[in-house]
Amino acid sequence: MENIIFDIADAIDIPELIRLRIAYMIDDFGSITEYEEKCMREQLPEYFGRRLGNELFAFVARAEGRLVAAAYLLVIEKPANPFLPNGLDGEVLSVYTEEAYRGQGICTQLMKNLVAFGKARGLCRIDLMATEEGAPIYKKIGFEDKVQKYVDMRMQLLEK
Repeated sequence: MENIIFDIADAIDIPELIRLRIAYMIDDFGSITEYEEKCMREQLPEYFGRRLGNELFAFVARAEGRLVAAAYLLVIEKPANPFLPNGLDGEVLSVYTEEAYRGQGICTQLMKNLVAFGKARGLCRIDLMATEEGAPIYKKIGFEDKVQKYVDMRMQLLEK
């Protein structure tokens, strides 16, 4: 991990965050359509502009003058309940490391930084949905399989 700088992204990093987000989607889905990429390129600058540093925090690794990895923490305030006494919940999104930088502990360090930040911010918990490749990394730093009392459901409103 020589020459890797870890920090939290800010507005100047938005073009790089968009590049990594699209790379993540291609890696995760195998490919994306031109339309899907166009939609992301249109929506993401404004989204990151509004949310970055407020409720969205991008933990990044820098090398060679660019971002090579990112992990997002979305802080969500909900009504307090027995599991969230202060209402603060976190969700990890889009953890991605460029292929040339994988296997060097970068993701592990990003996630440790993200968890430390969440603790310092008073989050009650942090959730994530892991890929098979990512699950061992997350378990190594303390994430556990989620046991749910409720059935996880969704209604798709936007047709593809």
